Amino acid sequence: MLIVHKYGGTSVGDLERIGNVASRVAKAKEAGDDIVVVVSAMSGETNKLTEFAKHFSENPSKREMDMLLSSGERVTAALLAIALQEKGLPAIAMTGRQAGILTDDSHTYARIESIDPSAMKKEIDAGKIVIVSGFQGINSDGSVTTLGRGGSDLSAVAIAGALKADACEIYSDVDGIYTTDPRIEPKAKKMDFISYDEMLELASLGAKVLQNRSVELAKKLNVKIIAKSSFSDAEGTVIAEETEEMEAVLVSGIAVDRNQARVSLREVSDKPGIAAEIFSKLSEENVNVDMIIQNASTDGTTNLGFTVPSSEIKNARGVMESFDHDIGSMDFDDSVCKVSVVGVGMKSHTGVAATAFCALAKENINIEMISTSEIKVSLIVSEKYAELAVRTLHDAYNLDK
Repeated sequence: MLIVHKYGGTSVGDLERIGNVASRVAKAKEAGDDIVVVVSAMSGETNKLTEFAKHFSENPSKREMDMLLSSGERVTAALLAIALQEKGLPAIAMTGRQAGILTDDSHTYARIESIDPSAMKKEIDAGKIVIVSGFQGINSDGSVTTLGRGGSDLSAVAIAGALKADACEIYSDVDGIYTTDPRIEPKAKKMDFISYDEMLELASLGAKVLQNRSVELAKKLNVKIIAKSSFSDAEGTVIAEETEEMEAVLVSGIAVDRNQARVSLREVSDKPGIAAEIFSKLSEENVNVDMIIQNASTDGTTNLGFTVPSSEIKNARGVMESFDHDIGSMDFDDSVCKVSVVGVGMKSHTGVAATAFCALAKENINIEMISTSEIKVSLIVSEKYAELAVRTLHDAYNLDK
C-alpha cells in the first residue's frame, strides 16, 4: 500500500520527537508499505521566523514572508531524512517545488492548482521514503508560496490525491476525533468513523484537529483520512465517505464555539431591500455573519437578529450605527456561545432538535437563537452555560455509550 503520513508541529517539536517520527516511519516502511511523509515546521519555528521579520518591518512583503516561513518545513524534512538514512533506510527530502506542487499567486494564503507527482513517483519506485516540506509550493513565476493556516494538512491530502494513495494519516498530539471536547466532558468517546460532511461541520464549529480546507479537498478527491496520534499506537479516527453504518448513528458529536456575539435590531423599517443593504455593508467591512433570524412584520417594522464572531463585534456596531434612521434600537451581546449537534443520521431520523430543546430546558438553559441544516442543529445560549450545555447534550444523545 501507499500511505501518506503527515506530522504536525508538536509531533516534530524537537530533535527527540523527530527521532520518534523517524522510528514510526521506519516501522511502517519495514512492514511493507510505500511511505510519503509531509512535515510541518518544528513547533514555535514559524512564530520565531515571523518575529525575525518584524525586527526589520511591521509590514513585510508577503512574497518575502513566504520565502522566510517556508524554510521551517524544509529544515524538518531534511532532518527527518537524515534520521532515516542513519537507520539504514533510503530517504529523500523535497521542497514543495521539487514535489511538483503548483499554486496560484496568492502569497501567504495560496491555493493548490495542480500537482505533478512524477518526481515523487520516481523516488518511490526506487524504494525511497519521500519526505515533502508541507505548507508550500510555487506559483507560475517560480516564486515560493505558502498555503496559510493548516497548509501542511492541505499539502498531505493533495499529495495523497495526486499519488492515488490508499490513505492519508494525519498525526498530531490527539489520537482521533472525539464526540466532544474531552476537557469539557470527560466521558467523551473517540469515534472510529466520521463522514467528510460531519467533520467539516465540526471543524467549522471549533474542532481543531483538522482544518476545513483539507477536509473539503479530501472529500473532493475521495482521500481517506485517518486522524492519529504520533505519541501512541491507538487506531485513530477514519474520515471518509458516508456509509450505512455512519448513517445509523443519530448524532456523532457536540461542538461549542465561544467566539460568538449576537446583534439584535428592533423596529427595523420593513421596506424592500433593507436586509440586503444591511448585510451588504457588513460584507464590505469583512464582517462574517453566521446565524440570521427575522420576525414577521408588524406595523411596518420587524425585528432582526444575527451572530458574528465576537472579534468582529466592533465593526458590526459601526455598520449598524450608520442605519440609525432605519432601526429603532439595537443591542450587542458578546456573552453568548454557539453549541451545535452534528450527525448525518439526522437525515433519516426525526426529533433530534426536540431532544436538544427538552434537555436544555430541564437545565433551565434558555435558547436565544436556532439554526438548522440537514446534519446540524446550532443553538445560541449564554456563554456562562457553555460547558453545561455541552455535557447536557452529550448525555441526551447517549454519546458516552
